[in-house]
Amino acid sequence: MRSRARYSPEVAQAPAAAGKPAAGKPAAGKPAAGKPAAGKWLAGARPRTLPAAVVPVAVGTAVAWSSRSIGHGIGAFPWWRAGCALVVALAVQVGTNYANDYSDGVRGTDDARQGPMRLVASGAASPSAVRAAAIAAFGLAGVAGLAIAAATSWWLVALGAACFAAGWLYTGGPHPYGYAGFGELFVFVFFGLVATVGTAYVLGGDQAHLLEVASLAALPAGLLAVALLLANNLRDIAGDSLTGKHTLAVRVGRRAAGWLYVAVLAGAVAGIAAVATWRPWALLALLGAPLAVRPTRLALSGAGGRDLLPMLADTGRLQLAAGLLLTVGILL
Repeated sequence: MRSRARYSPEVAQAPAAAGKPAAGKPAAGKPAAGKPAAGKWLAGARPRTLPAAVVPVAVGTAVAWSSRSIGHGIGAFPWWRAGCALVVALAVQVGTNYANDYSDGVRGTDDARQGPMRLVASGAASPSAVRAAAIAAFGLAGVAGLAIAAATSWWLVALGAACFAAGWLYTGGPHPYGYAGFGELFVFVFFGLVATVGTAYVLGGDQAHLLEVASLAALPAGLLAVALLLANNLRDIAGDSLTGKHTLAVRVGRRAAGWLYVAVLAGAVAGIAAVATWRPWALLALLGAPLAVRPTRLALSGAGGRDLLPMLADTGRLQLAAGLLLTVGILL
């Protein structure tokens, strides 16, 4: 049984003692910390993960629109709320990514990673700058969220605060839940149920039928987001094991994590079928299935590290394609 590593300032500084840069400091030959070019900030925002924010809002909007079109709800459709919901989702995702970059960077858990560039670990930006970027993104989400809450219900403020906390505590705080294997659960809850049902609610109200259908539609949206996180964590198993970051993939092992990825995609298909009992055209989402072939093969191949880099991009494309096709199918 592996012993569970715990973070401490002494552990974080250990690389420096071994001739390596201390956590959060640039390695030899890497740029000094400071304000990076816009392209590096964009890379640090992790664009490949943004479908996880777009898809549930698009699906929730489609559910609300379709419910109105068949008699569930009256009045003009509040498109501005849909826009604000999209801003909230995107800003929370970007804020979470920057917060993750900051927290992993200062802990030193990104020092040996093999994925895309990280701002703090690469020395492209100082920890304080990345932390400020995360706070700014969450602040933008808060402004858009307050506009929605003022027009609907103030209890949404508490829900928004929970989203911010989940984003920050994924790898931040004294006991990050991402290090304990709960990342996939929180992704399903917040980028599946909360984002999809929440969008439908702010657009169509608390009608029972609307929220029931939105809950069904949240299943494929959330599971596709889980698949995206699994693709990322499968790639990082070796490095995460060494740094005490016990993600779900690390805990269950490489082989089981690969099959879990396949099971999650199968669950998304089942969720699409469930939505089709209400909107048969939802089956259009299955046209995105060919995009699942390569990442599924990679998941079951036993490969790791840089060999799995295409898997994250492929899963993001699958999520976006299937999610938008599902949106169109619900609208038809």
